[in-house]
Amino acid sequence: MISAAFTGFFTSISLILAIGAQNAYVLRQGLLRSHVFPLCLFCALSDALLIIAGVAGFGYIVNLAPWLPTVMALGGAAFLILYGATRLYAVWVGEYALKIGGNSTTMWSTLGVAAALTWLNPHVYLDTLGLIGAISTQYIEVNQKWAFGVAAVFASFIFFFSLGYGARLLTPYMKSTHTWRILDFIIGITMFAIAAKLLLSLT
Repeated sequence: MISAAFTGFFTSISLILAIGAQNAYVLRQGLLRSHVFPLCLFCALSDALLIIAGVAGFGYIVNLAPWLPTVMALGGAAFLILYGATRLYAVWVGEYALKIGGNSTTMWSTLGVAAALTWLNPHVYLDTLGLIGAISTQYIEVNQKWAFGVAAVFASFIFFFSLGYGARLLTPYMKSTHTWRILDFIIGITMFAIAAKLLLSLT
């Protein structure tokens, strides 16, 4: 269970850690100290629903199509390798732009923007329903599978609330090209490691 939880936690963290529209928006609202708690809660709960759906529902689909895990593992590994390569390319190029600005809005307007950035992003479905769901299939025992899922959800909560409430402390460092290079290097290597584990599970 510990190994499954460890994998779930760091898989989730690695997938959501890179710079993206949703993360930049949470960071911006954190800097403004505007509706931080409901925004972080919304983003984390959205991730939780998708992760649980991926972990819980994937097994049922596999019973109907036993060849699907292999296809998903190959597709997931390909995506991870490509994604990891883009992070390492970013390290090499070193071009980072994080635009933070704007005025505070109402809570519902803030959550509306967050909903669009979350649920209209096609990558979120690949990451949660597809990739995390596919990785969870390597765990046969129910307790291991749910340890993986719960840890992945826990990682999402930690990330969004840390980003939202730690924004003022983290922003000077996150604006540093050197810091983003280090982060992207770690993410890239992590993606390659997870891809290798997926491919080895097929042998």
